[in-house]
Amino acid sequence: MDLNWVRTFIIAAESNNFRKTAELLYISQPTVTVHIKQLEKEVGTDLFVRDGRNVSLTEPGRMYLKHAKKLLSLHDDGIADLHSFQQGYSSKLTIGISPIIADTILPYVLKKFVESHPNIEINVKIIESINIEQAVGGEEVDIGFSCLPKRELDIYCYPLYDDSLVLVVPHDGYDSETGSPLEEEEMFQNHTLLTHNHPGYWEELCQKIKVKYPFTKMMKVSQTHITKRFITEGLGMSILPKSTVRRELLEGRFLEVDCRSINLPSARTYALIKYEHSIQREFLSFLSKYRI
Repeated sequence: MDLNWVRTFIIAAESNNFRKTAELLYISQPTVTVHIKQLEKEVGTDLFVRDGRNVSLTEPGRMYLKHAKKLLSLHDDGIADLHSFQQGYSSKLTIGISPIIADTILPYVLKKFVESHPNIEINVKIIESINIEQAVGGEEVDIGFSCLPKRELDIYCYPLYDDSLVLVVPHDGYDSETGSPLEEEEMFQNHTLLTHNHPGYWEELCQKIKVKYPFTKMMKVSQTHITKRFITEGLGMSILPKSTVRRELLEGRFLEVDCRSINLPSARTYALIKYEHSIQREFLSFLSKYRI
């Protein structure tokens, strides 16, 4: 069986159109037709129902599609492993990182790890914390860094560190000598609070804030980097892990407000793994030398 037939079949099954399949694969439409006919002859059944320019899968076609994808995936993975070996890599580590954690110094740690382990090929997938457990359990990634602990799957979960939370507002343009003190109550009264950019603490924290400052306006913003952009543009303030706003505070783009009347929780980071293999242990050991 020619794997080009299988690849053409999968694209045609997803596009439901032989002409579009030809465009996506940069081949002629007659070639697409030949590939499908050859594959149908190989498997001994019709895979498509033709309806003018459009096509749709037959019942056997739908059944075969999942196997075709597995077959092509195994082939592509094998080629990728051979290329990695030819490039000098002896092993591979795929890491899943939540967008929030990716915004810390983790990229710096990854750089140092790559420099000290040139024989390990690193692949990184940015995955929302709520989906990392599933990615680890399904072996899409070898290790996941999440803002949430495991919930259901039988995998290992290691708390890495606790990050303090800080209330940050846009810089007011004054220096420390000429500017007025930043009062917590005034900040909650005059700024919109940008919430839900972290999956671990906002529900409980919002309830505390509503009790203490019921007049506070809130806006849900699902991504930390968007939240920071909104703060820079003067759209509001937020309560974020200190590691994610360290640079903005140092560069003077944000100001930290002392939050005394509300007990701010901490943001915890977890490492999730399915197998305690040597490469996972080596990476966690290396990571433990740094304060993310």
